[in-house]
Amino acid sequence: MPEAPTTAVAMPDELLVSRARSGDQAASAELFRRHRDGAYRLAYRQLGNEHDALDVVQESMIKAFGALSDFDGRSGFRTWLMRIVVNTALDWGRRRNRRATLQLGDGTGASADIPEPADGDDPAHGLQREDLRRALDRALDRLTPALRSTFVLFAESGLSYKEIAEALGIPVGTVMSRIHSAREKLQADLDWDRLSDML
Repeated sequence: MPEAPTTAVAMPDELLVSRARSGDQAASAELFRRHRDGAYRLAYRQLGNEHDALDVVQESMIKAFGALSDFDGRSGFRTWLMRIVVNTALDWGRRRNRRATLQLGDGTGASADIPEPADGDDPAHGLQREDLRRALDRALDRLTPALRSTFVLFAESGLSYKEIAEALGIPVGTVMSRIHSAREKLQADLDWDRLSDML
């Protein structure tokens, strides 16, 4: 019976990083493939704009792969990469806010006309899901960048408190406090939006 080929998918990130440092293009490609969707979702939640999120992912990946020799392995590669994405998104957001921008639609800054990243959802969820997503996007937009980054790393990227602390360079207690605060603010905003819709 022929032996099953070993694929890069089964390799842990640490081994892929080691191979990528040695110039293995397949290992670099696998790291990119493995983490691009999570990086995009994080950037999109930070910025609320599809094109900016794609630019942030590209810039973050270039930074990460250009600095693989600086990755010391104290945290996981994913955690290290998400820190780069958060920092790049924050920088991108500051640059965007300094530019004169043309407000589209109602001028509220809400991301109602921005397409949600494709995630293979059943289209039967339809309008109700879109309404909920718009309400959540508006609520996320009202959070401070620090709260939004922390909450998105937890809720969207699925990082643990410890991984978020490592990614943001803050104590675990601060992570817990920020997530708690973000949840309260989001809940209040979403409850207010529902109440406003009923009036």
